[in-house]
Amino acid sequence: MSQIEMMQVNLRLPTRLLFSGEAQKVFAEAENGAFAMLPKHTDFVTALLPSVLVITDAEGQEQYFGVDQGVLVKHGYAVDIAVRRAVQGDDLASLNDTIQATFLEVDEDERVARTALSKLEAGIVRRFSDLRKPLT
Repeated sequence: MSQIEMMQVNLRLPTRLLFSGEAQKVFAEAENGAFAMLPKHTDFVTALLPSVLVITDAEGQEQYFGVDQGVLVKHGYAVDIAVRRAVQGDDLASLNDTIQATFLEVDEDERVARTALSKLEAGIVRRFSDLRKPLT
């Protein structure tokens, strides 16, 4: 395929670039439904739902990504996808296992962090209330 028949796709996480390469097709799911995007489709921006993102690369091989919520921007032949969390899998079955292990572990870590933050906030409020008490 010629260069004009390909899109340059970048899948970005907050901390790193997970995928960068040429693609024939991108399949994703937005709030208004699933869609497939080809290089000559119109430019647009959409919010992505937690779902499976499928990128068909230049050789016709499908790359599977489990993505959390994010944003997809298509401008010309460039597609930029920014998501909060994502994992790559070799096939759909292994991707499901990877998503379960990775996302549930992260959710547990976030729960522990939120609990610690709540305790810290409660301690700060308690100390400020102690400052307002008159000294005896």
